[in-house]
Amino acid sequence: MPNAIPPEGHEKFKKLVARAQEQPAVPTAVAHPCDAVSLSGAVEGAKLGLIAPILVGPEDRIRGIAKRAGLDIGPYDVVDAEHSQDAATKAVALVRAGKAEALMKGSLHTDELMAAVVARETGLRTARRVSHCFIMDVPGHANALIITDAAVNIAPSLEEKVDIVQNAIGLAHALGVTEARVAILSAMETVNPKVPSTIEAAALCKMADRGQITGGILDGPLALDNAISPEAVAVKKINSPVGGRANILIVPDLEAGNMLAKSLALLAAADGAGIVLGARVPIILTSRADELLTRLASCAVASLLAAARRASTAIP
Repeated sequence: MPNAIPPEGHEKFKKLVARAQEQPAVPTAVAHPCDAVSLSGAVEGAKLGLIAPILVGPEDRIRGIAKRAGLDIGPYDVVDAEHSQDAATKAVALVRAGKAEALMKGSLHTDELMAAVVARETGLRTARRVSHCFIMDVPGHANALIITDAAVNIAPSLEEKVDIVQNAIGLAHALGVTEARVAILSAMETVNPKVPSTIEAAALCKMADRGQITGGILDGPLALDNAISPEAVAVKKINSPVGGRANILIVPDLEAGNMLAKSLALLAAADGAGIVLGARVPIILTSRADELLTRLASCAVASLLAAARRASTAIP
């Protein structure tokens, strides 16, 4: 197996993993790790002290994959499940029983896992809307960028975007960001009645002014260049506490977010860890095509979120 942490580059993710290693390993229910890629991600996450995996799926199949891939899963509990849907249900049940503080997607389809998560009677719902965040390590950019939502909410309403923004702000704080600067993205930096995303951006900013969104500084609408490029802000003479310095990017819809994240990955060689927020516990949601480092960074994010959750519940 290649070295889990490459020696060159990936500095932001390396720091993320190092910070998470200061926390106890998070008990994590891994749903259906039935290929070498997902199983090795769980095992390597455990070796680095990020997670303590509970492997949920067809036991014989998991042990066969481990043997063929040369993975030692002896130290980890295995919960037998008949198939992927059963594995998702049982993984969620482990969280509800207090035996796991995080959930990790294995080789099953995202829809199967999320169906178990959002089930009304047996799932992991909270009052908050569930949303997904990419944490992007972009070479040449000073800080990691949080992009949301590019994987769960297809065309979120204004009400749903309030939760999406609040989830992202909470993630930023858990990752150690002292000032969450939130750019509400559109195609322009002015409010245009013909472009609904600009109106929603203005509404979200006013809601933050009224205390309906807390913990971050919001501005929008902002085009992408105005959100992350100080030079663009200077040229356009935009007076903004967020412009050119955003560390959270709120996209208008899933299509825009997915294209943005994949463009950064494919054209700018960015790494993108994935996490789902708004449920009872963080959910490590990665693609089957993700590299091992990305899976480990996602484990690190879940570890820091779990630590923040433990700290908040410990406050009297």
